[in-house]
Amino acid sequence: MFCKRMVVMGVSVAAAMTAAAHAAVTVTTPYQGVTLITRTDTTPRPVTMHVAEIDLTAPGISFGVTPSSGTKETTRQTTTDFVTQSNAQLGINVAFFDPVAVPASSNPQVYLAGMIASSGQVVSKFDPQPAPGFTPNQSYAIVSYAPALNIDASNKAMIVHRDASQADNQHILENTTLWNAVSGSAQIITDGTVTIPQYNDATHPDGLLTPGGPASYTNTHSWYDLINARTAIGLTQDRKTLVLFTVDIAGGSQGMSVGEVANILKNDYNCFEALNLDGGGSTAMSLRNPSTGVVSEINASSDGNYVGGRPEGVNLAVFAVPVPEPASIALLGLGAAALGLRRRKRQ
Repeated sequence: MFCKRMVVMGVSVAAAMTAAAHAAVTVTTPYQGVTLITRTDTTPRPVTMHVAEIDLTAPGISFGVTPSSGTKETTRQTTTDFVTQSNAQLGINVAFFDPVAVPASSNPQVYLAGMIASSGQVVSKFDPQPAPGFTPNQSYAIVSYAPALNIDASNKAMIVHRDASQADNQHILENTTLWNAVSGSAQIITDGTVTIPQYNDATHPDGLLTPGGPASYTNTHSWYDLINARTAIGLTQDRKTLVLFTVDIAGGSQGMSVGEVANILKNDYNCFEALNLDGGGSTAMSLRNPSTGVVSEINASSDGNYVGGRPEGVNLAVFAVPVPEPASIALLGLGAAALGLRRRKRQ
């Protein structure tokens, strides 16, 4: 076991075990404020999920997003390389990007779909559909001006929306500062309700999807219903826990629909808001081993073109500090007890 200590049973694990009696769940705390859950379910099909719950109030927690570079918006990089280069502890892939060239070195400069901000700098704006620079049109999957999840410099997180009164598509309606913001295809949990996009449904909170994509998607044959590897990000109602989620379609795992992901995030991990991020061969979660310092992708990538995962257009990194050793915790406890004894004597 590479992690410093094992959590025997937490609230999230109890919820997961209740929701899926056949699940095998391993929970570790590799860093302060980071709870890592590896979960294998057998229904509705064999799947392997990796879930990271990030305590936004924990000491040492901070975030980073791929900055702008190159001739387009960003330069492709694997999640593992981004975590390594950033000296971070954990990371996931984030937004959809284009072109997805093979090999990546043949065309490493890419455009991103949706609002992306890195340390206060806007990397990619809120995009209509089709998004500028994207070939082919991906409006069958990505909604127009999809919301983003923003984490400000003090770790206050919230879903943010485009201010349509500003023509530059870089301003938000919410009273917060864009700092580290990530976007995906759509908001899949909104105010505690699962909100999977519908085709030609003007009442949907995330806008319209255009049918007639590459597979002629409709409400009865939705892109969101496809079984695939998935990456998602969620936030609890109190905005104190950020949830990073991946499920594989490789290594014995058979993938999930976006609706299945949304239900698990809502019911098992208490997400009140969530976004669907880039999935399929892009799905990636990478962790720095707290004992060896080596960073590796902990999920099973389904992109067979690359060893170590697909180079992504944009990644989110989590910075965290080591878990205190038990001896240190004991000494802190003894120190506090001694301080209390001295205070009582003075009284």
